Amino acid sequence: MMRVLLAEDDPMIGASVRRGLAQDGFAVDWVADGRAAQAALAERVHDALVLDLGLPRQAGLDVLTAMRRAGDTRPVLITTARDAIADRVAGLDAGADDYLVKPFDLDELAARLRALLRRGAGRAAPKIAYGALELDPAAREVRLGGAPVEVSPREFALLAALLARPGAILSRAQLEDKLYGWDESVESNTVEVHIHALRKKLGPDVIRNVRGVGWMIAKAGTSEATR
Repeated sequence: MMRVLLAEDDPMIGASVRRGLAQDGFAVDWVADGRAAQAALAERVHDALVLDLGLPRQAGLDVLTAMRRAGDTRPVLITTARDAIADRVAGLDAGADDYLVKPFDLDELAARLRALLRRGAGRAAPKIAYGALELDPAAREVRLGGAPVEVSPREFALLAALLARPGAILSRAQLEDKLYGWDESVESNTVEVHIHALRKKLGPDVIRNVRGVGWMIAKAGTSEATR
């Protein structure tokens, strides 16, 4: 599960997009104006931004311009009712990575977000492979040695976050940021519970605990102090 910031001032569209993306496995935080979007972006917890150009208080194009000037390279997908070529060009020239004109299909929005996130992670293939383990973000499937493995949505999200960065150690706070939105409560041992469940299903050596720091999936040929 990747965490997405949705900046949309239309309550019906915002609710629909948040619900649709959540059903597709994204954690979604929704803001309704440009200044709130900038404040949320400053927290650096989101993986991508779905941005409406016609935001109150601060225009979406200004949010995007400020974001890129600050060196923020996270993927941005613009959604807007403005279908003039000039508006599309302005958004792309300001640093947007993709563009959807309203009304749009929610499945297409989710697919475009997955593509942008793959690109940002330096991957071209839609599936993530790690030895005998394969994760398919589009189908939300996990396979081990070709056999399907039943995982919960949170387990899938945690595994996807770790597989996206082999060799990187992710702390409990970082993993919680990937799994939960603003309006969701988090128990203190939630991450450990999900990791324990994944280890039972995938084997004890896939996810490694780096003592006192966090968890990781090791790069091939490396070894760390783990337990």
